[in-house]
Amino acid sequence: LRGAEEEEVFIQKQRCALEAYSEQPGMTPEKLCLWRLLKICLVLNIHRCSSEKAKAAALSFMPILSWLPSYPVKKYLFSDVVSGLSTGVVQLPQGLAYAMLAAVPPVYGLYSSFYPVLLYTFFGTSRHISVGTFAVISLMIGGVAVREAPDSMFMNINATGSNASDAINVELRDKSRVQVAVMVTTLAGLIQVTCLNHCLLRFGFVAIYLTEPLVRGFTTAASMHVVISQLKYLLGVETQRYSGFLSAIYSVKAVLSRITSTNIATFLLGLGCIIFLYVIKVLNERFKKKLPIPIPGEIIVVIVSTGISYGLSLSKEYKVHVVGNIPTGLRPPAAPNISLLPNLVTDSFAIAIVGFSMDVSLAKIFALKHGYSVDGNQELIALGLCNFISSFFQTFAVTCSMSRSLVQESTGGKTQIAGLLASLLVLVVVVAVGFVFEPLPQTALAAIIMVNLIGMFKQFRDIPSLWRTSKIELAIWVIAFIASVLLGLDYGLLVAVTFAILTVIYRTQSPKTSILGHVANTGLYCDVDEYEEAAEYEGIKIFHSNSSVYFANSDLYVNSLKEKVAVCLSVWKQTETLLWGKCVKHLLSPDSV
Repeated sequence: LRGAEEEEVFIQKQRCALEAYSEQPGMTPEKLCLWRLLKICLVLNIHRCSSEKAKAAALSFMPILSWLPSYPVKKYLFSDVVSGLSTGVVQLPQGLAYAMLAAVPPVYGLYSSFYPVLLYTFFGTSRHISVGTFAVISLMIGGVAVREAPDSMFMNINATGSNASDAINVELRDKSRVQVAVMVTTLAGLIQVTCLNHCLLRFGFVAIYLTEPLVRGFTTAASMHVVISQLKYLLGVETQRYSGFLSAIYSVKAVLSRITSTNIATFLLGLGCIIFLYVIKVLNERFKKKLPIPIPGEIIVVIVSTGISYGLSLSKEYKVHVVGNIPTGLRPPAAPNISLLPNLVTDSFAIAIVGFSMDVSLAKIFALKHGYSVDGNQELIALGLCNFISSFFQTFAVTCSMSRSLVQESTGGKTQIAGLLASLLVLVVVVAVGFVFEPLPQTALAAIIMVNLIGMFKQFRDIPSLWRTSKIELAIWVIAFIASVLLGLDYGLLVAVTFAILTVIYRTQSPKTSILGHVANTGLYCDVDEYEEAAEYEGIKIFHSNSSVYFANSDLYVNSLKEKVAVCLSVWKQTETLLWGKCVKHLLSPDSV
């Protein structure tokens, strides 16, 4: 019996034989009809479903089936357990904190830290990335939720009291914002599975233009938005949340206008959390080779600040804002609100692209480091399914997180069993002990978010290096940063991608040309203007262009060619004139008759 690949090769050979046979002279209609029938049978035979093909498709769609049966329990299990628990401990506070960025109640951050992580275990191909809530994606969702469900839509007409929150129907507002976040997540998941997938609608080419300078400039701008959005929680002031054009400026202005009403208890607690987390971060980085696992500074902050808040009644006595009600248990599945769809397509597409680029780039980094490969298409399908399926359980969009992925990898994680255990730890909190975190101060969560973004702000160091290496790459970084800060993340990303495309056109339209010379005793040919060792061959010009020739750069190409080889062309013209003159003289001479 032939294997599936050998059988397909055999059928293809038979098909080629039939093609050649059909072109022979003397083909009658009866023979041609028989030939076509045989060809149809061969096509159906190639695409028929066999057990081997079904197995290969199942293993490709659900990679866990390929590695779980041969999972080395004695070798990997302990490392995965330690890594999973360590990652879960980080996942908990980040889920609560990033829900604030997404403008939804904190419990939805826990849902988003459970369902997608569980699903990625089955569909993902990376062994080390940690899927879940991420600051940039959460902020983008929060911007959409605030835009579609602003505070002004939920004002209590009969409200009394000086507190601004008394005038807002918070319960109805949060319910509406959750619906927006869920619908965005559903649509983003569909876009990732269909539109961006190379095997389906093939719109993933857009991600090609998400170059490293663009992504780093964009994420730096997103970090600015995140920090600005957390200032009101750090200071304990009531301000409106803005989104869209100049939202960062409006947010800073609103905080500064109310800075005199800062809650001192809130500020001191948040400042203490920031200092503690920063010290722990420095210690973990400095002693990472000596520490068996990183010090879990975030969960320490959550536990200690919750205990202080509960013991001192900070919410009642000092008006410190806390997380509040965290319902116990999981919510039943529910369909998203389709009526919100028309206003969310553009935002969902931007979220899908950013999430996909973060996932694949980080997965490839860890795969290269540990010597295995990841399937980009399957990663896209996995992330899309994580978002799409989980959205029916009231989650918001997720992607992988650099900080959690580093924890999962540095603590010895070998497979996504670590991610599975991390999700189960979150499940235990949601089902059994979620109420414990109700006194958790929001300023502590703001501190966690801010300290986690320190690495993002180090990306400003890219500017000097890009200035030395590539001015165009620097321009992409700067445009992505400025546009995203001023216009918002969605339009900022659009402007950045458009500018990146224009730079590609500029580079191809203005190619760099040079004359190459041979470097002695090597097989190298280099630019003679840049390398003294490169020497030209006598009578030969080697012209080089770093771009293909097409209509937009053809004139520049020809002009550069004439300029670079002008001497050679002039010599050729003189030689040509001399030869023609000799030929004419020879033809006109009496001896030639």
